Amino acid sequence: MINLALAWAEEYQKQHSEVRISVSGGGTGIGLAALANNTVDIANASREIKSEEKQLAEKNGITPKEFIVARDAIAVIVHPRNPVSQLTLEQISLIYRGKINNWSEVGGENRPIVRLSRETNSGTHVYFLETVVRLGDKKDKSLFSPNTLLLPSSEGIITETSDNPNAIGYDGLGYVAPSVKTIAIAGKIGEHYVLPAVATVNDKTYPISRDLYMYTPGEPQGTILDYLKWVRSTEAQQIVTNLGFVPILGNP
Repeated sequence: MINLALAWAEEYQKQHSEVRISVSGGGTGIGLAALANNTVDIANASREIKSEEKQLAEKNGITPKEFIVARDAIAVIVHPRNPVSQLTLEQISLIYRGKINNWSEVGGENRPIVRLSRETNSGTHVYFLETVVRLGDKKDKSLFSPNTLLLPSSEGIITETSDNPNAIGYDGLGYVAPSVKTIAIAGKIGEHYVLPAVATVNDKTYPISRDLYMYTPGEPQGTILDYLKWVRSTEAQQIVTNLGFVPILGNP
């Protein structure tokens, strides 16, 4: 969310010189903790707030209010020279669990697989763990393989993947660069392999997509409410498109 939040803040402040918006990163977990402590006006989040985070906020007298502000696809990426071009969700899960360790096991060359992930404070990390590694099974407590390399930024994932022919990583669609190769994904064997794109997110054929959120400490009012309305306007949603994310349809 950091790139979107920064772009929105910059444009809004150009139009409203009386408003000052300060944006800082650190991951969804950091933002929602700040919300619970009532130290931010808006918490950006790339996943839904968890029940324990909501309960902590409520203990502090805060009722988080949720706003969907954009959508995103999580692209699975490899080095451009990697001959593997498609994987199923189960294969990706087995790779990140440490059950598949060589590219030859999924139709590639005889090379060890280097797993890349965002760090644990990242909403993208949590979403990928729950949706892909655990395949959406809430009873599954599987974790990333211990030798998964945790990186602090989306840009770091792109850089490492573009430099390492053995790497596999994942990133928000808006961060994917020409220096990496995007994998087509099928929900299971026998289903169509689909690449992440605005169209495949909106028609729900791409299996790893999600909503992006802003949370406020209670019902927003005044300047905060005006800003949130603008964020979901046609003008602000064009920024979503420009950055490679997926605009919300009909401003829900």
